[in-house]
Amino acid sequence: MRAAYVKAANPADPLAALVVGELPEPEVPDGWTRVRVRAASLNHHDLWSLRGVGLPPERMPMILGTDAAGTTDEGREVIVHAVISSPDWSGDETLDPKRTLLSELHQGTLADYVVVPNANLIEKPANLSFEDAACLPTSWLTAYRMLTRNGLAPGDTILIQGASGGVASAAIQLGRQLGLRVWATARTEAKRAFALELGADAAFEAGARLPQRVDAVIETVGEATWSHSLKALKPGGTIVVCGATSGYNPPAELNRVFFLQLRVHGSTMGTREELAQLAELVAATGLKPRIDRALPLAEVASGLAALDAGAVLGKVMVSAGG
Repeated sequence: MRAAYVKAANPADPLAALVVGELPEPEVPDGWTRVRVRAASLNHHDLWSLRGVGLPPERMPMILGTDAAGTTDEGREVIVHAVISSPDWSGDETLDPKRTLLSELHQGTLADYVVVPNANLIEKPANLSFEDAACLPTSWLTAYRMLTRNGLAPGDTILIQGASGGVASAAIQLGRQLGLRVWATARTEAKRAFALELGADAAFEAGARLPQRVDAVIETVGEATWSHSLKALKPGGTIVVCGATSGYNPPAELNRVFFLQLRVHGSTMGTREELAQLAELVAATGLKPRIDRALPLAEVASGLAALDAGAVLGKVMVSAGG
């Protein structure tokens, strides 16, 4: 089958580690299901995998990808949940110390087929396209959990840093749908216009002084925006952080954290149940994930290059098994 995979990581030049070619079709263990991938999407996780982060050489070759929607051998239309917990785990799978994402221990979704545990499939709503459905399992699910697990209520104000990325753009659309006042930052005028087009109430230059302090910050950028995120919060406010694309080690500014009684809440992906709730919400409200471009699997390198350069507005789709 066709697949996009990493055979030998390259921390300095991740795109040089990308291979697009033929691999054997996966075996299907008991309790697992084979899905023909109709649509997949790219995430920063794919770039980290190409760099070898969390992916030791003994697990390679490893097929990239955490997002997919497709059909089972029996014809069910499904969305793939990428968080795989250990067999004896019960409860929130994101809290399982042994949990992995697809493309870390088990082969990923950028291929004609992916094999996942039966429990990692949800039914695709009939009125969702495969492309829209394939946007949901990583960035949209991450944004949904960030917005619904941190005590936010309709009318609260949130600041979303780096508004053009997958999680941030999803958070703008979902935040507006959930009744929040949504502010966003972006480095360029074009990206600020994009945030407003998605439904943000206001968009500001990165690091700009805000008209007032906010209830929560959705933080995906890390070092480049961390200090601004802390300064943007009202006393008792919350930073919800799910990533750090610009670096993991900003100054903590603990004096500001304790004096203003700020909260820092880490968030990773979401549960199967949250993915089902999200799919139902998107289907019921007509929300449309913003797709920057759609590529055949053979051209996945150009999508990853754009993602790495920050030249993407929304999601990059891949017709992996089309």
